[in-house]
Parts: sequence; C-alpha cells; structure tokens
Amino acid sequence: MSKTNGNLNVQTENIFPVIKKFLYSDHEIFLRELVSNAIDATQKLRALSSRGEMQGELGDLTVEVKLDKKTLTVSDHGIGMTAEEVEKYINQIAFSGASDFLDKYKDVQENLIGHFGLGFYSAFMVADKVEIKTKSYQDAPAVHWTCDGSPAFTMEECKKKERGTEIILHIADDCKEFLEDQKILQLLRKYCRFMPVPIRFGDETVWVDSETETEEVDDGKGGKTTKPKRVEKKQPRIINNTDPAWKKSPSSLTDEDYRKFYHELYPMNFEEPLFQIHLNVDYPFNLTGILYFPKVRKTIDPNRNKIQLYCNQVFVTDSVEGVVPDYLMLLHGVLDSPDIPLNVSRSYLQSDSNVKKISSHISKKVADKLEEMSKAKAVSGQQSADSKTEEEDNSQFSILNSQLAEKWDDIKIFVEYGMLTDEKFCERAMKFYLLKSTDGTFTSLDSYREKIAPLQTDKDKVVCYLYANDLDEQHAYIAKAKAKGYDVLLMDSVLTPHFVNLLEQKTEKTRFVRVDGDVVEKLIPHEDSIPEKMSKEDQEKLKPIIEGEVDKQRFTVMLEPLESDDQPMLITQSEFMRRYREMAQTSGGGMSFYGEMPESYNLVVNINHPLVASVLAESDGDKQKQLVHQLTDLALLSNGLLKGESLTQFVQRSLEMIK
Repeated sequence: MSKTNGNLNVQTENIFPVIKKFLYSDHEIFLRELVSNAIDATQKLRALSSRGEMQGELGDLTVEVKLDKKTLTVSDHGIGMTAEEVEKYINQIAFSGASDFLDKYKDVQENLIGHFGLGFYSAFMVADKVEIKTKSYQDAPAVHWTCDGSPAFTMEECKKKERGTEIILHIADDCKEFLEDQKILQLLRKYCRFMPVPIRFGDETVWVDSETETEEVDDGKGGKTTKPKRVEKKQPRIINNTDPAWKKSPSSLTDEDYRKFYHELYPMNFEEPLFQIHLNVDYPFNLTGILYFPKVRKTIDPNRNKIQLYCNQVFVTDSVEGVVPDYLMLLHGVLDSPDIPLNVSRSYLQSDSNVKKISSHISKKVADKLEEMSKAKAVSGQQSADSKTEEEDNSQFSILNSQLAEKWDDIKIFVEYGMLTDEKFCERAMKFYLLKSTDGTFTSLDSYREKIAPLQTDKDKVVCYLYANDLDEQHAYIAKAKAKGYDVLLMDSVLTPHFVNLLEQKTEKTRFVRVDGDVVEKLIPHEDSIPEKMSKEDQEKLKPIIEGEVDKQRFTVMLEPLESDDQPMLITQSEFMRRYREMAQTSGGGMSFYGEMPESYNLVVNINHPLVASVLAESDGDKQKQLVHQLTDLALLSNGLLKGESLTQFVQRSLEMIK
C-alpha cells in the first residue's frame, strides 16, 4: 500500500475542538476508552480462535500501557486492523453538521463518547498527535496511521511484525499530568482493575523468599533457625483482577472469598461486612454483582459513592442514583450490566426502562434476603431470653432467634430508611421488621402487638407502644413503666421520629409514646384515676409559688395527683411537639416551623407527695423558695438538664441543707 493523504470523512469543519469542548470535564476517561478498545480486540480474537476462524497460537494477550517522556502508548495483541478496516472504523466519522450536532446533543454533551462511537477519538482530548500501528490477524500488511488533531491524516504501510494494535498518544502541553506514572496508575486502577484481560503497566518491586540465600533468625525459643532470605524482585505490574468474585458462581465462593473481595473493593475499609447478596440475572435483563451490608451507624452516612457500576467489567461510575433505590445507597459493592452503556447521564438513568427494571429487581432481592434471614436460625445458636424450649421458641409470642435478629442493631436504620422511602419495600418489611425491647429481646410487629395489647390498650381501645431512645438518660422512666407491667421498646435511630409516624399510619389504632412523654399514669390513659390529696384551693395557692421560681419560657408547671411514693417533681416532654421538632431537624422543608421552636418541657408536680405539701406549709419565704429550687433541681438532674452554674448552686445548696 502506498502512502495515503486524506481528510477524515466528517462534515463538521473540525470535530476535535468539539470533542475537547464537550468532554473536557471528563477527559481522564480517554484511558478507559483506549484500554477498553484493546480489551475488545483481544476478546474478539479469543472468540475467533474458539470457533476455529483464527489459526495459530494466541500467545501472550496482555494489554500493555507504556509511558515515556512525551508519549503514552496502549498496545494489544488482538485482532488488529487491515487498511480497509482503518478506513472504515477510523476515517469515517459521520456527523450531519456542526450546528445540527450541537443542537441535537446539547443535553448529553458530557457523555458523547461511547454514545456516538467516539471512543478512539477521546485520545485527542489529551494528545495533539495520535498514531496507530496495527497488523491484522489476517494475512494483510501492517498499517501506520497518523493524525495531528485536524481532519487531515496520513496512512501507509509499516513493518510491524506482531499481530495487534498500538495507539501512540503524543501528549499535549496542557495535559502533561498524563505523562506521570502515578497519575496513569491511578486511572488504570480506577477504570480497569477488573477488566477481563491482563493489563500491564511497567514493573513493580516485590519481596520474595530467595531460592539460593538463607539467613539465621530467632526461633522464638531462645535459639536460632535458618530460613530463606527475603530479597527484592522485579516483576510485571498487572493492575487488574481478570476474574472478580461477581463473575463466579455463588456456589463456588465461601464467606472468606466474599470478605476478601470486599477488601479488594475497599482496601481502606478495615471493618468486615455483615453479609452479602450475590446477584446473577440473565432475563429479562443482564445483571451480575455483589451487594454488601456494612454496619450502619445511628446516623446515615452522607458519603454515598460506595456501590460501583460496571459494564462488562469496565468501570462506569460510583454515582449510581437511579440504578438502585435511594435507601440502598447505604450498601457497598459492585453491579455489572451490559444493558447500561459506558457513558450514562443522569437523565438516561431516570428514563431508561432497563435501569428501572434493574432497580426494582435489586430492591426485591434485598427484601428476599432479609425475609430469608428472619426465618433462619441465628448462626451463633444463642437462645433469647423468652425462648426456653424449641416449642416455646416457635410460639406466636416468641422472640425471634434469627439471623436477622443477630445483626439487627447494625442494619436497623437501613431497614427503616427503606421503609420510609420505598412503598413496595415497606410492604415486605412489615413482615420481618423487628422491635427490640429494652431488655434486649426481639419481636416481630404482629407478635409484639398481641403481646402488649392486654395491658397497654387505653380507654379508647388504642394500643400504646412505649419506647425510649436512651437507656441511661431515661432509666427512671423505664423503671416506672416496667413496674406497672408495661414493656418498653428501645428505638434510638436518627429516623425514629419519622418511623413511629409511619408505623402509626400503617397500623390501625396504634399510638407510640416515648416513655418520658408524660407521667407513667398518663402514658396509657385508663378509666381509673388516682385520688387527689390536695384540695383545689391549696393547688391554686401552690402553682404560682412554683411558677415564680422556674423559667416560664422553658417549663410549663402542671399539678398532677400521682402515687405518694413517686417523685415529688419530674420532667416530661409533649410527645407531639418533641417528635415534630425532631422530625424537622432531620427533614426541614415544610416542617421547619417546628424545628425553629425552642425546646420546652413540662414540670409535673406530684400534689400527693409529702414534700410538695411541705412547700405549701412552709411559712418562711426564703426556706420555701429553697425547697422549691431543690425539688426542681432534683427533677432536672434526673433528666440530665441541670448543668453549669445551676448544677454548682444545687451542690452548694444540698451541702448547706444537710449540715
């Protein structure tokens, strides 16, 4: 073939400024595109060989990335190209015209590569000159193609001996960072670390046992022993794992295999995942992957880029909004689907039917897994407090001794988030959601309701669920509720205010009340009431005395007849105002009004207590004030609300009173 000079068949005056303009913000993906092309060429060769359409040995198929002072080269030993194929695949770029092009694709300007066959031409985002040296597996002369970033190119025969293709990028002056070893290594590990063909980038030094040299070391028993000497050795640096765990059959993998792959995905995460779901679907769409459940803290991690999306083992993105439901963004892992193109835009993910099917399937698989765990015995075999025998453990009121209960504290907030944001998941989760009592036992929603209904149904036939969010701070309230035979739940996630609202909506005649929301006698109102030992006239005298010594902006004084051995004064918070204030703090929006309201409390005065009666009986005004302060401060102290100067004054006053 003689040397050919020509112009690329493209009707825009110059496509290269268009490429640079629209893809500049994502210009590092040029390396992914070129390596992906090299992988494709290698995979095609393997396919031809397996069908007998390519004769001879495949040889070493490693794709190689090389750097020198001015160029970056990506080379493969794949099918290569003939001159006719270079003309077809490289020289023909068929766009309708610059103005039509810009108008038609204005909404996806950042995602042109891949959508429009521009994978190879992404090289011109970082190079001012690109060469191709290629030799087909067929009996045809090698070709050398050169272009300097304008529509003009040259193409001629060359003396390349080996089958395959080399893409040589002469890096532009404003992109010199792509001549740095660490930069290229970073990009290869980001985009190419699970591609299906080995990718070599230079060499690396490793420490190995010498085959010829030995050294003496301590044997740990006071003596010496001989062992092979550790020596440095250079070896090819292969940056990818060509057979990642998600491509394997789940039956061939152990829990240890899954853990190892988790740490391969997240080398800086030293915690172990709780469990995983292995996805393997081939109809009506293709999807493989592994989703890991990490330990979810009491607060939701705002860093969502934990699930990595791949297309045929090529990294696409770690921003998978649209591919998985919002609540599943708390998971870690990898998804791989050829039905999602390499260059996805947010609008594409929101509208594509395959993506929507994938999202629904993932949510279903997660619900399936959690329901399965709720029915499986805990691995530890630990018996719960209420399950003395197998027969009793299987009764309708049994505390679930399941794999789900075993891990519940670490994934509860995840399940709650899913129930709040995904209606279909919520319907499924109502069957396996677990309520945890303050004594550490777990119960399903239906079983718990049956368990508490006899004693915790109020006069209006509403079943009242009592809960605490802090075992230490609310210990006194929990103890009083338990003394009356009530059960108290521990609901301590940041989503609790929203979640109890959801459960009240989903379950008829249900009310959730935090255990410090009122005095214990009024948490679950019954027909009977405690008689008042103080007359109405004395109550009218007592109330202004106490109100005169407290902050009226913060506390509302309430006189209540309680048991005479209850505390003389105690602090409660309105369930409605406290709950909506907490909800506003985590959601904002239309609830911001509640979030801006100052925190307020009820100071409940037990008019049946002897010390309260002594306040009214005290004739010395100073002593009366001192007694009111002391009783008020004791109530504040039991709630952790007595701090700073007020706490110091309380201690000093207490010392004076006991002298």
